[in-house]
Amino acid sequence: MEIKPQAVVIPKEADHLEQGKYGPVFPRTPACYGFTVIAKVKPGRAEAIRNYGHALAKALEADPDLLAPLKLHYLRWVLFDDDTRFMYQGIFDTDFDKYTEDAIALFTKSGVSTAFENLEGFPEDWRTNPEAFIRFVREHQCPSFIEYGEYPYVTSDEIKKALRIKRALSEMLDQLQ
Repeated sequence: MEIKPQAVVIPKEADHLEQGKYGPVFPRTPACYGFTVIAKVKPGRAEAIRNYGHALAKALEADPDLLAPLKLHYLRWVLFDDDTRFMYQGIFDTDFDKYTEDAIALFTKSGVSTAFENLEGFPEDWRTNPEAFIRFVREHQCPSFIEYGEYPYVTSDEIKKALRIKRALSEMLDQLQ
């Protein structure tokens, strides 16, 4: 199986896209699915966002599978413009609707809050009002116009499986020596 890097240009207009439960379903790209949200930080709340990052990292140390239901590849959080704006970037294996529903369910079940609570306009009732949560994300989403994958269309589960096979082969070869 040859793996060839690929890029896909995503059209600016979303009118022609299939409509999901909460709006257009952006196509799966060589980088899988994902979105970028940029929003204003509530005044004085940038440190709370940083602290939330530390709390999330600590929660993942205790339970490395905490975010597993989200089928994430990567998350990137950035505070910028003197800590007045926040960027959330996520790459994952499911479409937007499933990812956001799974995120709400995960955070509600685990009792974990979201860094988004520190952003202007984020709904206070997000746990019980998924439509409001999704509306906020959609309103603050900055869609990409090109996405590239060095190993295109590969899921996080496939990557983990390949790494387990690699480890098992390495162990087997080490035992033969």
